[in-house]
Amino acid sequence: MMVFQSVDPMNGKERVLAALNREPVDRTPVCNPTSVATVELMDLVDAPFPEANQQPELMARLAATGYTELGFDSIMPVFSIIQDSSALGCKIQWEQKDNWPTVKMREPIWEQPDDIQVPPDFLTHRDTRCVLEAIKILKREYGDEVAIIGKTMGPWSLGYHCFGVEPFLLMSLDDPGKTKLCLDRMKEATIQFGIAQVEAGADAITLPDHATGDLVSGEYYHRYLRDLHIEFAERIRIPIILHICGKTEDRMEYIAQTGMAAFHYDSKNDPSESMAIMQNRISLVGNINNPETLFAKGPEVVRQEVNKNMDASVHLVGPECAIPLQTSIENLKEIPLAVKEWHQDHKTN
Repeated sequence: MMVFQSVDPMNGKERVLAALNREPVDRTPVCNPTSVATVELMDLVDAPFPEANQQPELMARLAATGYTELGFDSIMPVFSIIQDSSALGCKIQWEQKDNWPTVKMREPIWEQPDDIQVPPDFLTHRDTRCVLEAIKILKREYGDEVAIIGKTMGPWSLGYHCFGVEPFLLMSLDDPGKTKLCLDRMKEATIQFGIAQVEAGADAITLPDHATGDLVSGEYYHRYLRDLHIEFAERIRIPIILHICGKTEDRMEYIAQTGMAAFHYDSKNDPSESMAIMQNRISLVGNINNPETLFAKGPEVVRQEVNKNMDASVHLVGPECAIPLQTSIENLKEIPLAVKEWHQDHKTN
């Protein structure tokens, strides 16, 4: 069990950054590497979708509620997974307040490696600029108190968006060389957007790369993504939180070799087993279940999942992924409350 002795009281920023570096903390941080936006929070601060995905002031206002209303130790303003793809040229279905914007993946923009181009206005496009400006706002208002976390999509995720899921996966089966060339060209968008967020003031970066357990194997991760992720850790010079959904224990050994700061892991993975694989080479963030626990159950079940992560000495605790937009505030507030009470119950003299 992790021991929390002789550590001066920390604020959220100090706590998150220490945990990402596997350094002593005064208590386990409550971290949201992906979105904790809800319809209830949108109404509370008058920052609804889709406008909060398009206007920096609204994006920052809604994101800040993760800290001001829920009590998390981090703020993450990129609610969706479409900002980068929109700036690359993908068509977006923006939806309304109670639904996520999505990429129209049946209308791919690329078919061959030679089609791949990062537009010259990639970082000044409305949807990437919105993120950069929101980070600047949050940095000014909360940057001394709480960790500001950005998000840049990995090339595997961009491949789904820009080529279409089925064509991209078929390419990975039929032509590994072509697939690697595509990934190598798409990685420049990942790096450019990540570095721009560092310059805007982000303290850490979430990097979703959706080589999910239900679509590709651990061997695929090793073949296509491990070396790219090592490169990202070298070129984006702040802590990176890799996010991959699904059951991923078959690739955690490879993920631990990347040099990234942390892995944001899914509730399909057991906390103790996952910690045993990582062997403290990389921090774990997670893994409170979204669709069953946070959305459909009550605070007591949330507390049970928090305690399971705490008992396993998981480094940072939070939802497993972007939460359902109809999730209750009560369930989300239970996460930091349960973490603090766990520490009270396990306080050392």
